[in-house]
Amino acid sequence: MTLEKAVAPLLLAFLAFLAPAGARAQAITLSSTTSTEQSGLFAHLLPAFRKATGIDVKVVAVGTGQAIDIARRGDADALLVHDTAAEEKFVAEGFATRRFNVMYNDFVLVGPRSDPAGARGRDIVAALQKIAAANAPFISRGDKSGTHAAELRHWGAQARGTGYRECGCGMGPALNIGAATNGYVLTDRGTWLSFRNRGDLAVLVEGDARLFNQYGVMAVNPARHPHVKSAQAQKFVDWILSPAGQASIASYRIGGEQLFFGNAGK
Repeated sequence: MTLEKAVAPLLLAFLAFLAPAGARAQAITLSSTTSTEQSGLFAHLLPAFRKATGIDVKVVAVGTGQAIDIARRGDADALLVHDTAAEEKFVAEGFATRRFNVMYNDFVLVGPRSDPAGARGRDIVAALQKIAAANAPFISRGDKSGTHAAELRHWGAQARGTGYRECGCGMGPALNIGAATNGYVLTDRGTWLSFRNRGDLAVLVEGDARLFNQYGVMAVNPARHPHVKSAQAQKFVDWILSPAGQASIASYRIGGEQLFFGNAGK
């Protein structure tokens, strides 16, 4: 190899480093939920955003509670999660100036196809009461995620039975445990549809209005964290709320079934 050929790649890399920041690829960090990542939505959505804006998105996918904490610390530029009460508190504390509805799907209760607890139906609270009374295995995420928050609302103050277990894990691992133990699990429909290791699990409760699952999007407030990439984060918020972003959400399907439904502005 000649000296010129050996030096050329180093020279190109050095020139790229010297290029103005605007000429190099832009990137933001998005703090979000395991459901949006594990369902495959972001793998579908983010290439369309990059094509439209030239901005890359690094996703940190954790439970909603953790995702909000990451943004609260200023370790993310934007936030897309699904616990409306916690999101409104985040705005009230000044960590974002505004929260927007972006999309929704629903939660479903899955469990053994034979349904030994007799939970099958359309009433999520009644189903949990039956699971508790039967001391049947119930796998809770126990991770302060949006799904965990929804689950706790449905359990209320009632006893949960000796079969109740918290895994402190994401939606996919919780479903894996449920499949391995013939347990009951509350899951978002998006992750369920993309989940391949179902074993004997089946959807037992769906259609209860209380299982509605709203997602919100926010840009982190630069007044609280001046280092955040607020302009690029706002471009992400604007795009995902735009007709193009909403159409991209609607076009994501598994087995012909739509996983998320855009409702920006509603």
